[in-house]
Amino acid sequence: MVKEEFSLQAAPIFSDGMVLQREVPLRIWGKARPNERLEARFRGAAYFCQSDAEGAWTLELPPQEAGGPFELVIEGASGKLVIRDILIGDVFLLGGQSNMEMPIARTLDLYGEEVRAVENPWIRQFRVPITYNFQGPQRDLPGGTWQEVNPQTVLEFSALGYFFAQAHYARYRVPVGLVLTAVGGSHVEAWLSEETIQSLGGFEDIVARLKEPGYMESILQTEQEQAEQWLRELAARDPGCQGEVPWYSCELDDSQWSKITLPQIWKGTELEHCHGVVWLRREVELDAELAGRAALLRLGAVFDADDTYINGILVGNTGYKYPPRKYRVPAGVLRPGTNTIAVRVVVVRKTGGLVPGKRYVLEIGDKCIDLAGEWKYKIGCSAEALPYMTRPHQKPSGMFNAMIAPLRGCAVRGVLWYQGESNSHNPEHYHQRFALLIEEWRQHFGNPNLPFFFVQLTNYDTSAYEDDDPERWALVREAQLQTLTVPNTAMAVTIDVGEANDLHPQNKKDIALRLHRAARNMIFGEPVPFQGPLYERLERDNGALRVYFTGTEGGLVAKDGELRWFEICGADGVFHPAQAQIDGETVKVWSTAVPEPCGVRYAWRDNPEGANLYNAQGLPASPFRASL
Repeated sequence: MVKEEFSLQAAPIFSDGMVLQREVPLRIWGKARPNERLEARFRGAAYFCQSDAEGAWTLELPPQEAGGPFELVIEGASGKLVIRDILIGDVFLLGGQSNMEMPIARTLDLYGEEVRAVENPWIRQFRVPITYNFQGPQRDLPGGTWQEVNPQTVLEFSALGYFFAQAHYARYRVPVGLVLTAVGGSHVEAWLSEETIQSLGGFEDIVARLKEPGYMESILQTEQEQAEQWLRELAARDPGCQGEVPWYSCELDDSQWSKITLPQIWKGTELEHCHGVVWLRREVELDAELAGRAALLRLGAVFDADDTYINGILVGNTGYKYPPRKYRVPAGVLRPGTNTIAVRVVVVRKTGGLVPGKRYVLEIGDKCIDLAGEWKYKIGCSAEALPYMTRPHQKPSGMFNAMIAPLRGCAVRGVLWYQGESNSHNPEHYHQRFALLIEEWRQHFGNPNLPFFFVQLTNYDTSAYEDDDPERWALVREAQLQTLTVPNTAMAVTIDVGEANDLHPQNKKDIALRLHRAARNMIFGEPVPFQGPLYERLERDNGALRVYFTGTEGGLVAKDGELRWFEICGADGVFHPAQAQIDGETVKVWSTAVPEPCGVRYAWRDNPEGANLYNAQGLPASPFRASL
């Protein structure tokens, strides 16, 4: 985009490489001199508008057919603006938290070969800058640029968004624009306007405090200083970082250290309540052929932070628990004979450990050395747990004001939404607030029927890794299922694509393809089934219960054996594992432990691994509970 004079400018989302929605009226806006008449030229036609007393202008264009690239030229007394390389196609807004935000770079174990040489200038992403504002809705974003898909930029694309766009382009051969607004850890309340938040009641005090000048900034600064001081004191008291022979050195005598089998979370061990520093060491023997070569050290996931050394040389560190540890080991670090791996683990709060089920290996060429098994450990120093820090993206309305409000009036084909993990602390409110979000965003984007495609939470073992209630995610899934009562919505059931030991499962492609099936049906009218079996009603059948479903296209299927994860209860409300059998388009459920059943549930756990009720299209059934 060329700006010959700074006074004439468009909002950041209207910049070089932008994708505009096809076949609908378009609005483009920006700033100029007050009361300035502007002329625009686009695809051989001229258009006019005038800025208001504050210099704000809005240009309206008629519906456009798919195509490009094009140029938009806007001129006035204050200068000339040229926006280049414009495409017309389908634009999708990506909303939610970290699983929507999660980039392709975090999925390379699954998709590395697929994206290694990918080039597609017809798929583009605009990353809305992550920020917050509690004072009120912003008119404009602080920045942002459009990127097209190539081997470098694709690593920054939302993985779910990219695979959705890839499927969409392959199907319809029109440009696809992704507007990424997701923020890791954000609550649904952060994406609602203040007006909607206040209508809920109970938020008056927090909203008032957040509006106080400097309130949030002061808290964040104080907490950041406290965290830095906590880490400094830890380092000062950690003998592993001091003395002539630090604990990461090959020369250290660790013969008196304790032993532990890794990987494991340290519940039930001496380390369960240890906050502070724990040092881990392990030796690996290498022959001369492997020594000296570059390598890759995979250490799964470490709760919470780590500094990792090989032969006394720091090869990598990570400051929080979720990212996979993949550390490049430069040539020359590994040596013939004994090599020492040392990991300084910092446990901030709760229980630390190395997450089981991940890969813990040293890869040297095609040689893979398993690091699971016996390690040595010693506590460096203990400390009080670091208090939880305030997160602006979990506070009401801040993200809406800064990241959604500036997009008001943008034309989009649909919204893709993946969120709910961070609302598992209050699942009883989620359905209401999510439904309000859909209604409000539809008003905001000027389309009362805007398609909303969302992801039901995957399977994840919260009780093992988050010290959580093992049914909280089940309650969020139920709230998401209830949200299907909102018209023009669809939900991708993903109870089969999660990873029990990872909050951020890598398989975003299957999720994207399920969402795209819904888009094909709901937007373009294709007769493609997109929903797995959904609970419809319940009947008593002698001493059993019969469950009826919608979404049974082609019939019900028990994948990989007999049906699992069905439970029933009697009047006492105590659930027992049940036998379940498909009978036509219903499932019959019974248990000898419950002669007079009155309630049933399916896959009612945070991690119902192996839940296996599907339809013939290969789409999984949603977890549910019901009673007579």
